[in-house]
Amino acid sequence: MLPTPKHSADVILPAGRDKNTAWPTEKLIAIGTSTGGTQALDSVLRRLPSAVPGIVVVQHMPAQFTTTFAERLNTHCAIEVREATDGDRVEPGLALIAPGGKHMLVRRSGGHYCVSVIDGPPVNRHRPSVDVLFRSVANCAGPAATGIIMTGMGDDGARGMKEMADAGAHTVAQDEKSCVVFGMPKVAIELGAVREVLPLDRIHEAIVAAGRR
Repeated sequence: MLPTPKHSADVILPAGRDKNTAWPTEKLIAIGTSTGGTQALDSVLRRLPSAVPGIVVVQHMPAQFTTTFAERLNTHCAIEVREATDGDRVEPGLALIAPGGKHMLVRRSGGHYCVSVIDGPPVNRHRPSVDVLFRSVANCAGPAATGIIMTGMGDDGARGMKEMADAGAHTVAQDEKSCVVFGMPKVAIELGAVREVLPLDRIHEAIVAAGRR
């Protein structure tokens, strides 16, 4: 049996922004995680005050599981947390979790950020893929964005984080000691994509700081 091909984000969307469009000023937080990420996201999101920039999240999970996961987070977080649906607006004080089995992209629409939830081949053998989310954020938000890559096996998100950094975004990786698996953050650091490395219990500080930057 042939192995599943490892597609890049190119199969979903091209890299690069529309050079005729100015960068937005509205802040945006993009988080990607995998193995150990459910507990890590719980730890980060429950520490946030309600007044933070809009957050978009890819956690590698199968379909059906993300709905319950988002609902559980929503019960004990000051921010609102819910599973994303196509066309949802990204708003301050809201975290949108990509549905399992779908890719999630961020786009600009009428001066605001919205998400597109789409089908498509797996990227880095994942759907949703962190690389897809991060590339879309690099394309549409650039220096207004903060990217956070946390515990996870493999390298999904590392190249997308490099694109975010190259577009002027602030980029953060979870440190090795607090990761369940130091895979995705490690590769991002090795690519020179990371500007700040933080332990899990301080990642919420980067999100709060992004709203003031």
